[in-house]
Amino acid sequence: MLNPVTPAFEATLRALLPDAAFKADSAGYLTEPRGRWAGHGFVVAPASTEEVAVVVKACAGARVAVVPYGGGTGLVGGQLMPDGPRPVILSLERMNRVRAVYPLENVMVCDAGVILADVQKAAMDVGRLFPLSLASEGSARIGGLLATNAGGVNVLRYGNARAQCLGLEVVRPDGAIWHGLTRLRKDNTGYDLRNLMIGAEGTLGVITAAALKLAPRPAGVGAALMAVPSPAAALELLALARERIGDGVSAFELMHRQGFDFLAEVGPEVKQPFEVVPEWCVLIDVGLPAGLAPDAALEDLFAAAFENGLVTDGVIAQSHAQRQAFWRIRESIPEANRRIGSVSSHDISVPLSAVPDFVTQGQRAVAQIGAFRINCFGHLGDGNLHYNIFPASGRSRADYETQRPLIKTALHDLVASMGGSVSAEHGIGRLKVDDLERYADPAKLAMLRAIKTALDPLGIMNPGAVLRQA
Repeated sequence: MLNPVTPAFEATLRALLPDAAFKADSAGYLTEPRGRWAGHGFVVAPASTEEVAVVVKACAGARVAVVPYGGGTGLVGGQLMPDGPRPVILSLERMNRVRAVYPLENVMVCDAGVILADVQKAAMDVGRLFPLSLASEGSARIGGLLATNAGGVNVLRYGNARAQCLGLEVVRPDGAIWHGLTRLRKDNTGYDLRNLMIGAEGTLGVITAAALKLAPRPAGVGAALMAVPSPAAALELLALARERIGDGVSAFELMHRQGFDFLAEVGPEVKQPFEVVPEWCVLIDVGLPAGLAPDAALEDLFAAAFENGLVTDGVIAQSHAQRQAFWRIRESIPEANRRIGSVSSHDISVPLSAVPDFVTQGQRAVAQIGAFRINCFGHLGDGNLHYNIFPASGRSRADYETQRPLIKTALHDLVASMGGSVSAEHGIGRLKVDDLERYADPAKLAMLRAIKTALDPLGIMNPGAVLRQA
């Protein structure tokens, strides 16, 4: 049994840490971006790994739950605890230092509380690239991104957060520190503890620092929006792009007309790139080494694709500002979705060749439940779609609360039947614990529970996230 934070335990923590570690107002830490849940807890913001260790050790001694908190941008409720004994919310926001940069090694070492945009800037300052990129990069923190194995738009070329990390520093559930902050690219000395902690969502320990991989900055970059007849054509276009441009294709984003309609309806204000918005289009981003011209590569790709009937229209960015404008469209779609208010949102992945069938069968499954608007968009290059269901025009999501579980089950059953995942890049958190139990291999679940029990025998680390509390 876990115990709540009591006035006496608060006093214990205040005696162990300086006043700056405590927040006068905890309201901002008790909600999540979609507004579906509220949490509770006592917020503590240590300034160092040693202070984190002090907090976790005290919590272990008192059997008080610890909920690690990064930027609060997670979409599956992993950063808050809505019920149970009042926990400690352990915010990493004061641990925001870039410790060292090694340009010749293409490595950066930083605290877990550094904001992603600041990591990107620190890399740029030494002529390098940190390629992890997503809509919340102005507030998401490195520790949370690693804890959820975040994805984003550049996974096609650079991989998830997991692929961009060499080593970690972690405070274990007993308060001991694992000094795994290696910069090595080859190290076969035992179990891969780094990858065990990445994606664990704070249930096995608190990530306090990371050694991150950097990449060379492409000499030239470019982007194009191309209208395609269907998701099947988009998939063929992706194959053609990789044949002609190779690893220079950094991102390949699929967007449906509904996303553009939402932008026109509720904003954010963005310039529509097509005179007549197509049913489907893709945003292709490329980065090439010196001596190769991105614009020419995209023009050649469009010509070949048009000849093969894979595209019907297209716009190639003629400047850095226009490339940014294309990306602003893509990055504004989630905000427009939020303003409309989804009935049910899904972060799914299926094998690439199954994407067209999923889109078609998903539409049929939703239509059998009721009349909805569907906004399907996402990272076609890695098979990850955001398949979000919205109220019919003139209605609100509150009108459909009873249908939400039916939609989720229908779509997730379809994903499972195709060998896909019901959580492609957002994690399990608390939102998808039932889904994990429903769709995961029983042997996998048993292994997950065994690892949790072995590393966190008291069950204090983010209880209720990923795995149901025993």
